[in-house]
Amino acid sequence: MSRTEPGTATRIVGVDATLVRLPLSRAGGGPDRRPRHAAHALVRVTDGSGLSGWGEVPLAGPERWRTLVDHYAPALLRHPWHRPTEAGLAWAGLPWCAPVASALDSACWDLWSRQRGAPLAHALGGDRTAIAAGVTVARQDSLDALVLEVNRQVGGGFRRIRLEVGPGWDLEVVRAVRESYPFLVLQADAGGRYTEDDAHLDALRALDRYGLLAIEQPFADRDLAAHARLRRELRTPVALNTSIDSLEALDEAIRLEAADALALRVARMGGLTPARRAHDRAVDAGWDVWCGSDAEAGIGRAGVLALASLPGITLPTEMPGAGGRFARDVAVPPVRSHDGVAPVPLTQPGLGHEVDPRTLRALAVDTVSLDRDGRRPVPAGHPAA
Repeated sequence: MSRTEPGTATRIVGVDATLVRLPLSRAGGGPDRRPRHAAHALVRVTDGSGLSGWGEVPLAGPERWRTLVDHYAPALLRHPWHRPTEAGLAWAGLPWCAPVASALDSACWDLWSRQRGAPLAHALGGDRTAIAAGVTVARQDSLDALVLEVNRQVGGGFRRIRLEVGPGWDLEVVRAVRESYPFLVLQADAGGRYTEDDAHLDALRALDRYGLLAIEQPFADRDLAAHARLRRELRTPVALNTSIDSLEALDEAIRLEAADALALRVARMGGLTPARRAHDRAVDAGWDVWCGSDAEAGIGRAGVLALASLPGITLPTEMPGAGGRFARDVAVPPVRSHDGVAPVPLTQPGLGHEVDPRTLRALAVDTVSLDRDGRRPVPAGHPAA
């Protein structure tokens, strides 16, 4: 049952932010040069009735943590809203920081859906009970190691394999996997590593022979014109990923006919609100859409899963299975796929996942609690207290 009457403005009375260091898993990572931990921010927003919503996002550096606790969270505390689509107006006058905005925006969506006793997927407009999951296979030490890793992921039930490619690691890679798995759904993630140099273009054209689901982000982020030229040459769909970090960038890509598909990334867009709007615009333009990854942990991934339930998500969404990116996480139950399918939580309001307080306390590096009067001691009920 809703604890907030329809039409009543939501006033956030408290924001609790916890900086955590999540230990990384070593499963399926290719050459082992990664750090052992990743910094993430968990945020909890609380309304006057005591209901809370959670958001989470990876943090690339300490300056984003300061932006969260010194600027964005205080601004949200001063800004009442009726729908979570209005929450972002709180930081409209601040320097834009998409990951920080994403964590708070997603927490407001979780809170709002809990206020109404509705699953977040339904609050966003989703209609699926489960989604098809895909996984990315990074560059490996050798082609044999690559095929073995693909075999491991296929054995885990994944229905789409996304291969990282680049100059010198493209045709032989795709050929080796295609020969081993002739009917596997394959996608090539070029990561902006190509130019319009003749040799690079020849390689991209040659990939057109392998029946790929898409060639993703072949050129630099802002070079939409190059994407449009390549798209006109290929039968394989061209997809954009890092090029799209705002609705304005998406509108320009649609105008130029620069792609056929979009990897929708919640943290890069700045939250569920702009991500849902981008979904609508891309679908209206006739594009295929899937939800990509910004290396979210469980709470952030739960928001991505809810977004992936929207009717316009036509391609498999990035969703790890057991033994994914993190060796430990705070979300319960774990947010993961099984046999290539991830269930959408529909029996509980909000995200359908909670934060485990014991794990949060164990992984916390810093916790800041704020109300409208400024910082306050961490409340006894906070999981990191």
